[in-house]
Amino acid sequence: MSGVIEITPTLALDERELVFRFVQSEGPGGQNVNKVATSVELRFDATHTSSLPAEVSQRLVRLAGKRVTEQGVVVITARRYRTQDANRQDAIRRLVKLIQQALVPPNQRRATRPSGAARAERLTDKKRRGAVKQTRRSRLSRDEEE
Repeated sequence: MSGVIEITPTLALDERELVFRFVQSEGPGGQNVNKVATSVELRFDATHTSSLPAEVSQRLVRLAGKRVTEQGVVVITARRYRTQDANRQDAIRRLVKLIQQALVPPNQRRATRPSGAARAERLTDKKRRGAVKQTRRSRLSRDEEE
């Protein structure tokens, strides 16, 4: 059943690069829960993949966060459904969604400066606050003298 997983019309992922491990799922499941391994652990080596451009795989590792091992392997665990196949499809769907997010390059931050009016307003606010605190301070010192 090895094939190609379409990420975008121009980019596809070879299914042979995905490693699946099936483990027993936690939680409720009736009498079947202790017999069938329905939970799926999908592993995808993002740092050594030939399917993705280098910058996309770097963004994928950054986006995946805690789901990445020290070796750069993205690990997705799917246990939402009660069947192995449904969990497998869910894990693939989640990986594809993550890769699609990594395809979008981040916007470059353009350094800006506050306008002259904004700077002047900030200074007048500071002076106003200082004056309020000054009146409080003088009142406190008068109360202590009495």
